[in-house]
Amino acid sequence: MRSSLLVIWLLCIISVSAQENLPKDYLSAGFHKGRRDELRKRMPENSVVAIFAYPERVFSRDVSYTYHPNPDLYYFSGYKEAESMLLIFKEDQKIGDKTFNEVFFVRQRNPMEEVWTGRRLGVEGVKKQLGFQEVYNSGEFKNFSLDLSKYNLIYDRMPDDIGAGMLSSLMKSFKEKGNVKEPASKPLMGAYSAIRNTTPQSLSRRVNQIKGMIANSGDEVLKNDPIVNELINKPDSVTLVSVQQKLKSYNFPSEDYNRLVAGLREIKTPEELALLRKSSFLSAVAHAEVMKAIQPNMSETELHGLFMYVHKKYGAEDEGYPPIVGAGGNGCILHYTENNATKLNNQLVLMDVGAEYHGYSADVTRTVPANGKFTPEQKAIYDLVYQAQEEVFKLCKEGTPFRDLNIRTTEVLTEGLLKLGIIKQKSEVSLYYIHGVSHHLGLDVHDKSITPTLKENMVITVEPGIYIPKGSACDQKWWDIGVRIEDDVIIGKTSCENISAAAPRKSEDVEKAAAKKSVVNDMVLPAMK
Repeated sequence: MRSSLLVIWLLCIISVSAQENLPKDYLSAGFHKGRRDELRKRMPENSVVAIFAYPERVFSRDVSYTYHPNPDLYYFSGYKEAESMLLIFKEDQKIGDKTFNEVFFVRQRNPMEEVWTGRRLGVEGVKKQLGFQEVYNSGEFKNFSLDLSKYNLIYDRMPDDIGAGMLSSLMKSFKEKGNVKEPASKPLMGAYSAIRNTTPQSLSRRVNQIKGMIANSGDEVLKNDPIVNELINKPDSVTLVSVQQKLKSYNFPSEDYNRLVAGLREIKTPEELALLRKSSFLSAVAHAEVMKAIQPNMSETELHGLFMYVHKKYGAEDEGYPPIVGAGGNGCILHYTENNATKLNNQLVLMDVGAEYHGYSADVTRTVPANGKFTPEQKAIYDLVYQAQEEVFKLCKEGTPFRDLNIRTTEVLTEGLLKLGIIKQKSEVSLYYIHGVSHHLGLDVHDKSITPTLKENMVITVEPGIYIPKGSACDQKWWDIGVRIEDDVIIGKTSCENISAAAPRKSEDVEKAAAKKSVVNDMVLPAMK
């Protein structure tokens, strides 16, 4: 009796004020329902889309990382907890006296655990707050009366390393109910999927990619597969047609899943655009504040912390990706995340830092001289990157092939590097411009997309960059200069909207911002002994 009373008491405490004092600009339950309805319209007949929660990950021993929900599950439900699965049916289903077209299996409430790890919505919370009708505890799915084998199942690739908990149980029961046949190996299915999407023009590149997959995975099934080896041993268009014909008998549910989900997520709704504007704005303000605060005697870590403070000041829940704060040669490492140099000195500092606000990520980069003034060499590279970005902005409108953005960037950077004498021939541009100029942005920092042409209300980055590490085949005066300028833009019919423009971009404006003083410059803390 005491135990039951304790549970009831704990539930009451945990539930009190659960909905008070929270942000008011989350996506609504109506938004998520609208996304499910739109997905349903696009699904093939007699199909069901299954979306699983992401697994939790151990940070240290018995402590987990802060949980990050599967963006797809959040997009279609608003649910942000682990150990769950959403089933979305094309047509209405009937079991007994119940008619439904979606079923949600969610993490069960546990008052003892919630005292330690936070509130859970549970079945009733999901019904009340997220608007679902058919909701059950995840543990009930195993005995749920539903034969999935009669449907066209559409789902994303399932992770292998999920342990033996409730998520593993959900996936196991799903495979049993759907009579899902596991591939001989995950690397093999990855290779099969790649081959299915290969064209004669991309054949050579694809064969090299698959050879790399064989070498890196060490998977014997992939290495010895007859279909894969047929293409590798005779990589021509006739063989490609032959192996693609053989692969038609295989089921690739993740391809259908990506086509459906990416087709929705790549075009942002007004509600999403509002959140992306906020995320990019607050990230840009953080960059502007860091420009004012930066001093040669500061550390990369200190700048990193200032970004995080501004983000949190605006209510951002997290960073959209691991922040990059690289001084000098560190800025020439594309995904440098150590951020542990103790002095910036009189170097350029490349800062690629964006917040995540209510699930939506910004992606903003600025490059700033730590002492507030560009050297002639730094300014020459910076202004060239700025020029490339300006040229790409002109192409950011509906109807532009996505590849044209990179083509134009390469043209501008090539011409500029030739004039500066850093390269001697056009092909050498790839030594210093080593990434694409754009990617989609949204719930993922590298958001899902399938359309090769820009459309209205897509959100993309524009991020040209030049990186000249020490030891490069050019005059030493250029060494350790790494410059990237990155902004987030909304694609319109005839132009784009730069939603991260609050951070200065022109070299003159960057210097003006660096000449100002930030409130943090007067902060003095006790020395650490």
